[in-house]
Amino acid sequence: MNNKVLIKVTMLELDESFDCFIPVNEIMWRIKELILKSISDISGTNLLTNNYIIINKDTSNIYDNNDIVINTDIRNGTELYFISY
Repeated sequence: MNNKVLIKVTMLELDESFDCFIPVNEIMWRIKELILKSISDISGTNLLTNNYIIINKDTSNIYDNNDIVINTDIRNGTELYFISY
């Protein structure tokens, strides 16, 4: 489990939170796709658009699509907001 971190994802438009593991060596746009697909499957809604940004709840950092997770401040227990724009 050294190559994954456990995060909490809050989808404000669904008013729900989800815990998930993400790989630390992946690019943020792929993480966004994976999480949105997973939440869409779990909640039964269609969230498969690219109009979401990822914001760190504690630091208010907005992550660029080309950031690699290991090079960000995302660690175990980080809470992220997925917000549509």
